[in-house]
Amino acid sequence: MLKLFKRATLFDAATLLAFAQAEDITIFAAASLQNAVDEVNEVFIKQHPDVTILPAYDSSSNLARQINEGAPAQIFISANQNWMDYLQDNKKIDLESRANIVKNELALITNADNPAFEVTYESKEFWKELLKDTRLAVGDPDHVPVGMYAKAIFEKLGVWDVVAPKVAAAQNVRAALLLVERNEANVGIVYSSDASISEKVQTVSTFPANLHDPIEYPIAMIGEQNSDMVKTYYAFLLSDDAKAIFKKYGFATP
Repeated sequence: MLKLFKRATLFDAATLLAFAQAEDITIFAAASLQNAVDEVNEVFIKQHPDVTILPAYDSSSNLARQINEGAPAQIFISANQNWMDYLQDNKKIDLESRANIVKNELALITNADNPAFEVTYESKEFWKELLKDTRLAVGDPDHVPVGMYAKAIFEKLGVWDVVAPKVAAAQNVRAALLLVERNEANVGIVYSSDASISEKVQTVSTFPANLHDPIEYPIAMIGEQNSDMVKTYYAFLLSDDAKAIFKKYGFATP
């Protein structure tokens, strides 16, 4: 009985040690990154089987606000600089860890079953006719990065007054993509990376880069007291192995 008790004690100690070494890491990332980050996480977990990655995907605005209110994220990737600036201004990030992780483009899309068409960007008549019987699916221009980029483009083109009343403001870019996939909106604006992963939509045109600010995704660790494993995971997200995965899903890397 004494030997059995000793073995049980040793087993319990080993079990407790294993639990002590395990670690959960929470990453908040822009919705457009979901497929790529999920695959990056799979590769990382194979290398670090004691780690559990807990991802949350949504618009950068919603995620940044949650972090500012105390949500327990260790890493944040935003789809624009504005929402990372917001957290930086509120002293929520490790400033030295801030870096650009990927870049993207904006695409005008329609359902895969719809006919393609030529785009005349600066023509009010073109946009009036295009949106005559439908809405334009895009992230909410008031706070969702893809919508903010789109609004800035239309303002620069001088056609926002025509487009604004026809906007179907979505919670995030994936919600906008879904509206076009279901043909609930004939056209939408998403990132090129989102369009590339869907067989239910087609890209009509990619917006010229000179019409908008660079679409850069900054990454940063939250707070300044992160564990060694969080730092290891952060470094992996910026590694060549991770870059190859991001490129696979339509992103460009710095």
